[in-house]
Amino acid sequence: MSPESPAARLSKRARRRIVAALGFVVLLLATGTLGFHVLEGWSLLDSLYVTVTTIATVGYGDFHPTTAASRAFATVFMLLSLGTVGVLFSIVVQSVVQSEVLATFGRRRRQRWMRNLQDHYIVCGAGRVGQRIIRELERTHAPFVAVERDTRLVADLIEGGAHVIVGDATLEETLRDAGVGRARALAACLPDDADNVYVVLTARGLNPDLHIVARAVEEQAEPKLVRAGANKVIAPTIIGSQRMVQALTRPAVHDFIDSVTTDSLDLNFDQVKIAAGSDFAGHKLRFTNIRSELDVVVVAVRREGSETIFNPSGDVRLEAGDVLVAIGRAESLARLKEAARGGSGVLRRPRELSAD
Repeated sequence: MSPESPAARLSKRARRRIVAALGFVVLLLATGTLGFHVLEGWSLLDSLYVTVTTIATVGYGDFHPTTAASRAFATVFMLLSLGTVGVLFSIVVQSVVQSEVLATFGRRRRQRWMRNLQDHYIVCGAGRVGQRIIRELERTHAPFVAVERDTRLVADLIEGGAHVIVGDATLEETLRDAGVGRARALAACLPDDADNVYVVLTARGLNPDLHIVARAVEEQAEPKLVRAGANKVIAPTIIGSQRMVQALTRPAVHDFIDSVTTDSLDLNFDQVKIAAGSDFAGHKLRFTNIRSELDVVVVAVRREGSETIFNPSGDVRLEAGDVLVAIGRAESLARLKEAARGGSGVLRRPRELSAD
């Protein structure tokens, strides 16, 4: 998770100070009760009563110290009580004021951040599936906004440093606040299929070009989500059963895929879009130095017309707008993305490109 925010650290310090002050008050109650019980011979209940009235500064109406030792004890006890109660009161007031100020400042800062956010991800629902998506986006430092209405989940996310909007993801207003018109993609992972359909419908109406991935709790919901506008529908139960079958029947394949997806091999799958200004555009794959210089394997090439070429040969000509599905180390994939965007000096320009 992200590092703790200043507000979260302050909240923890304030709680510790309040607990310490309350502990001292309990210690005062115990000391006063025992002192009056020993010095005056009152019962423990009467002694506790006098102790509370002393701390509350309401005076002695029925019970009062009668001996010199009791009065000396009561004098010292009252001074300590007044100081402790005063400190406790100031701590509580200070904590409340600081919390309110920081909360207001934090809300405004988050609002400014979200107003300036572009090309980000929106995660609707922070349940078990949503939290895993959030952790992965945090791991890759991808900009995102989570939308959740459960205040308990929201508090946990904010304490972890995530940007969260408290609201109903099925409403237009909430998605507009999340910047759906400027977003790159949206994940609808609410626990109810009907809610996910509403999210997809609303998001598609607000942004026709948005890439939407939806969760299907029941298998029957998949075609409804597609008709509502989802680009991709994921059914965790189906995928889980497929992974189990793969682990049973093809364990080596399962172990390799698992190693790649969990980064234990320091390998990643990624997609790289070729821009018009890239050296790769208009040239055959064999004449690029993607494999030789970056040690990146191009697994597939997806054309703009949705045609996908798996295991492309060296004679496949790359065009602007093509998306390369590649596997390699994170640093190499980052350099490949830079070159595909037209960055200069990222890769050597192969001599063969001029003769291609």
